[in-house]
Amino acid sequence: MNSWFADPQLILTGAITGFVFGFLLQKGGVTRFNVIVNQFRLIDFTVMKVMLTAIMLGGLGIYTMKSFGMDFAMHIKSTDILANALGGTIFGIGMVVLGYCPGTGVAAIGDGSRHAIFGVLGMILGAGVYAEIYPWIQIHILSVGQLGKVTIPSQIGISPMLFLIILLIVATVPIALSKQKAIT
Repeated sequence: MNSWFADPQLILTGAITGFVFGFLLQKGGVTRFNVIVNQFRLIDFTVMKVMLTAIMLGGLGIYTMKSFGMDFAMHIKSTDILANALGGTIFGIGMVVLGYCPGTGVAAIGDGSRHAIFGVLGMILGAGVYAEIYPWIQIHILSVGQLGKVTIPSQIGISPMLFLIILLIVATVPIALSKQKAIT
């Protein structure tokens, strides 16, 4: 008999992981509306610092483990240009209007932000609408600009580790400029 729910241990692992993720978002300061909105206004770079730290540590960890022979499957999502562009645009507009992304919205509720409840409910409603119109999206949007499972380093012909180093250097420029601007 198929269970409607996942294995209880899997649910518990997900709940603990979600709690830790939300806790770290709150400690990182990205559960606050002003912090996220000011990122888009290019005033406060906290969100960029937190995201780049996660990307850099995750990437360095993965490729360091691979360099030591720990081979594991990387589940790279398919690159669909139109779907990625439309999804990114909708996500960005929603993030600017609400002042939260899905993770920070839920964490903000835990942090006491009552107004984030409406945004999270909107995200759930949007996910339901997406699920209902998915067959149409699959035919008319997902099929446009399919590149398959590619990565930026593979497309430009460099190693993932070199790409992470370049990303680190490029990412430090706006942060350094924002600190210098704050000093003057």
